[in-house]
Amino acid sequence: MTEDYRPYAAGSQPSLDTPDYRSTAKRHPLRPRHPMPQTITETSGPRFSQRLFPATTDLTTSTNGKQALGERIVVAGRVLDEDGRPVPHTMIEVWQAGASGRYDHPGDQHDAPLDPNFHGDGRVYTDADGAYSFLTIRPGAYPWPNHRNAWRPTHIHFSFFGPAFATRLITQMYFPGDPLLPLDPIFNGVPDPVARDRLIAQFDIGLTQPDYALGYRFDVVLRGRGATPMEG
Repeated sequence: MTEDYRPYAAGSQPSLDTPDYRSTAKRHPLRPRHPMPQTITETSGPRFSQRLFPATTDLTTSTNGKQALGERIVVAGRVLDEDGRPVPHTMIEVWQAGASGRYDHPGDQHDAPLDPNFHGDGRVYTDADGAYSFLTIRPGAYPWPNHRNAWRPTHIHFSFFGPAFATRLITQMYFPGDPLLPLDPIFNGVPDPVARDRLIAQFDIGLTQPDYALGYRFDVVLRGRGATPMEG
């Protein structure tokens, strides 16, 4: 038995070739994609259990118990399908730059302070209602070599694994009011402005922890005409 999915709305997903996002010219396919039949191995494994892949919902505290520098924030939301039904018990991985706009990675040589107590990666699972939540540091903007004086807006990367590697989806969460959003070719690689807005989290005072952390809500729709834009 197969289930029919609603298709994406035109312009709601980024093109594989986005001229203003220059590196897509080097990596997008020039020929039609060749379909590869999937077996049960690709569609059912591995199993992403918390026993094998433990959750790390607090990114602000290092393994040595020391606190990261920067503005603490709570990010929470729900993962839904095209009919608004929750997607339960799915693994989400997140990664981001620190408060100075630098990733804890050898490839990032940006001339900005690197916080030894912030590594910028975490893993959470949705509950039975499709809800997730984690505590982190608000990332900083950083320069990138796409064009002259190019800066990435503050953002957090999200990876949704589903039941198998073959179903993995990746997107980015942005922050409201960021002045760099109108200038960013990755964000603006989504042609439909309504779909672009789905990438922007909403400030939520109800998620804020008094005297400790501000709260942002980021709900994600995985497919259908109201789907959150995903990377190709």
